[in-house]
Amino acid sequence: MKAVRFHEFGGTEVLRHEEMDRPVPGTGQVLVRVAATSFNPVDDHIRAGALAQMIPINFPYVPGIDMSGTVEEVGADVAGFQVGDQVVAMLPLDSGGGAAEYVAAPAASLAPAPRTVDLADAAALPLTGLAAWQTAFELAKLESGQSVLVNGAGGGVGSIVVQLAIDAGARVTAVDSEQHTERLRGYGAHQILAPLDLAAGPAAIGGPFDVVVNHVRLSPDGLPRLTAYVADGGVAASTAGPIPEDPARGVRSANLFVRSDGAQLTELVAKVDAGKVRTHVVAHRSVADLAAVHAEAAAGRLPGKTVMRAS
Repeated sequence: MKAVRFHEFGGTEVLRHEEMDRPVPGTGQVLVRVAATSFNPVDDHIRAGALAQMIPINFPYVPGIDMSGTVEEVGADVAGFQVGDQVVAMLPLDSGGGAAEYVAAPAASLAPAPRTVDLADAAALPLTGLAAWQTAFELAKLESGQSVLVNGAGGGVGSIVVQLAIDAGARVTAVDSEQHTERLRGYGAHQILAPLDLAAGPAAIGGPFDVVVNHVRLSPDGLPRLTAYVADGGVAASTAGPIPEDPARGVRSANLFVRSDGAQLTELVAKVDAGKVRTHVVAHRSVADLAAVHAEAAAGRLPGKTVMRAS
């Protein structure tokens, strides 16, 4: 079968579209014929070796953490899936595998694919959806009636945090550039703001907030300034570096390291099918173009969430 692999850490030139043996599902695994994967920044970091100590991998490595496809074969001790099922998964970070025609995926990572979304486009959901879910409900412990500030609300994770928070009954202030305004309004955000002037302070935008969620890479003095935007007893959750706590005011902080979870992904899929969560795919490419996609992302030219079809 064809797959994109790299045999050493490095720049985009290490990505090779080549032949490899089709995997055989082991105990607890399911062989999936891949419809598509999608690009996430962590794919670039793994390829470059920036996460080598945190996420040890074996070479050759097939990138692609997101995956959608159709079950081809079921390994031993697997229940709940059968040949022909359409599925999605966030594959384990240390094994990847989505940028291939077939992948042997842990059954525990799988969820039924959304019925209301094209199977290839469903590959945009797993990692960003799970990152949003774990940020909102595990780190921030979001509750109905709370005020929530989402900084970087137009991105893949931020967009889903906004939708999950609104669905949970929170009042959401969404912050991002003007190009995202109409989409964020369509999600139901209560207030949509241009990028923050952190020096102006929280009162300028109706804060402080019960929950602050940050997805923006800020300058070294930017993250500490966000602490003031959290109300007494509130929480700051971030995917882009730690926001300092303020114990005197009861402000706690938590940082996300997203993990695969088939049960949570199943709940996300249900929300997609119920119309409560939408993904935003802006480009479709072939897996054979993966090196070019990595290069465009590194140069800041990737237009947004990009899905790559396996064939």
